[in-house]
Amino acid sequence: MATTTNNSKAASRARWVWLLLGVAVIALIVFVSRRGPVPVRATTVERGPIRSLVSTNGKIEPVQNFEAHAPIATTVKRLLVKEGDHVRKGQLLLQLDDADIRSQAAKAQSLIRAAQADQSALNTGGTHEEVLTIEVQLVKARAARDTAQRNLESFRRLQQQGAASSGEVKQSEDSLQRAQADVTLLEQKQKDRYSQPEVAKVQAQGAEAEASYQAAEDALAKSNLRAPFDGIVYSLPLKQGAFVQAGDLLLQEADLLHVLVRAFVDEPDIGRLASGQRVEVTWDAVPGRIWNGAVSAVPSTVKLHGTRNVGEATCVVDNRDFKLLPNINVNVTTITAEHKNALTVLREAVRMDDSKSYVYQIVEGKLKRREVEISLQNLTRVEITAGLAEGALVALGTADSKPLYDGTAVKVVP
Repeated sequence: MATTTNNSKAASRARWVWLLLGVAVIALIVFVSRRGPVPVRATTVERGPIRSLVSTNGKIEPVQNFEAHAPIATTVKRLLVKEGDHVRKGQLLLQLDDADIRSQAAKAQSLIRAAQADQSALNTGGTHEEVLTIEVQLVKARAARDTAQRNLESFRRLQQQGAASSGEVKQSEDSLQRAQADVTLLEQKQKDRYSQPEVAKVQAQGAEAEASYQAAEDALAKSNLRAPFDGIVYSLPLKQGAFVQAGDLLLQEADLLHVLVRAFVDEPDIGRLASGQRVEVTWDAVPGRIWNGAVSAVPSTVKLHGTRNVGEATCVVDNRDFKLLPNINVNVTTITAEHKNALTVLREAVRMDDSKSYVYQIVEGKLKRREVEISLQNLTRVEITAGLAEGALVALGTADSKPLYDGTAVKVVP
């Protein structure tokens, strides 16, 4: 009995809710009808080209770049070019004071000669005088050994005849042993006079002297700086007579007929990039000018660039008028897709509902919801592939920014 009563009350409440909703709808319709058509902004569906773009910033870098740094602390003796000069391969650009370097080279060369002499002594067993001395000593020692050998033989014969004692024979044997030891020692000195540590030391000194000389020669070559290729001197941060520390930048030269554009692409757009895609480069300092190129390398990693996670894409552009300068910031637009004769509408007209795209078409003064299929899109327009015909009039929004509803009476305003 209680269950039946509860069901009856619930049914009564539901009837009241539906009644109130119906009254509200009727009131809304009466209000709208009294208010008249809603003013809306509108646009038409048109045919034309559409491009899908990835727009970002980038930086200009030389494709072929040369940097010269001071080999030692010294002064700039002569400066033969200025910033912006076109130079030819082999042209002398600047000279450094190389007096200290020449002194170092001469010192290193003398050390090389000394090391070569020591190496020669190793190979021959000593200096010429030392070799001659050992040879003379060896001749004397061998003669003494031979004499001791003859004396021993004589004492042994005399002992057999009873004319010499065993003590005399023993003394002769000791003399022969000492003479043989002297010969052996001198022969060993003649053959292996130097120990392994001594040999290693001489070899190390030779290598060190050679390295010092090569370093000095390299510094001498860098003191007379010549252009390694045809190009432009685009950075020259010093003056003639200036003092420079070892490692200081002297000059930068680049071949600017072609330059590398390094574009910083935000992480969500990286997947849209591919090698060969057309690139347009602009520079705010030269309004209206566009440099064209193609993507040569897509990002291989993501890194932090300021506050952005970006990948670096590169392309090479023609720069025969030398307008694009190294290290300038440029605008980079990559065309990821392009359709020539597409049906397009302003992006503002397309709405989304449950992952479905739709527009409000204006038909006989009323809004009619049309589901559409879209393809390419950019910041301003969307390509329509199904659902609308060319010339169709669609609503953008109300003049007072209020929402649109299917079936609403509207009037188009500018």
